[in-house]
Amino acid sequence: MRSTWTAVAALVLVSGMAWAQDAPAQPAATPDSAKAASDKVAADKAVADKGTNAVPASQAGPDYVIGPEDVVHVQVWKENDLTATLPVRPDGKISLPLLNDVQAAGLTPEQLAQSLTEKLKKYIADPRVTVVVTAINSKRIYLIGEVLHTGGMPLLPNMTVLQALSSAGLNQFAKTKGIYVLRTVNGKQEKLAVNYRKLVKGQEIEENYVLQSGDTIVIP
Repeated sequence: MRSTWTAVAALVLVSGMAWAQDAPAQPAATPDSAKAASDKVAADKAVADKGTNAVPASQAGPDYVIGPEDVVHVQVWKENDLTATLPVRPDGKISLPLLNDVQAAGLTPEQLAQSLTEKLKKYIADPRVTVVVTAINSKRIYLIGEVLHTGGMPLLPNMTVLQALSSAGLNQFAKTKGIYVLRTVNGKQEKLAVNYRKLVKGQEIEENYVLQSGDTIVIP
């Protein structure tokens, strides 16, 4: 009996040794696999950095002239402490670290970026500055009368009467034959008639005025 158990034990031991020899070895880390892992970490970081440094969408064209109460986003490449979204103060200036007060009103986004670039050269080697307008508040028009949304409205570049009326929404009591624009020219107010019914039919397009800052649209 003892010899039988001894034979069984020997058989189990031999089988275990054979399985250990046949089992596939775990591959050791190679320089290529280590480099691939490192590249993935670097790529993930680059994606994260790109998201951090993304420039907001501009609300104004390249020829737009910045004014008081507008909001601008200033980005200085790889300088997070100098990257910020800033309101233009009533005096037309913005405040940035290192530079303090900088004139912004009266400049296009590109001109402001160039001005900041020149000023930052005293402190940073090869500064790269991007400026976009994220909110237009300095140029406004006004709607009064039978519209769903009365009051001031930001004046977007090349905004027309029809676009403003579409945004404000005419109500059911609006007298579309009597709509007009009040505009101040050389200190005097002018009344510009708007034939809304013909405009929406594609007629008398010349009355679809391109609005100017300070215009008031009256909807009786």
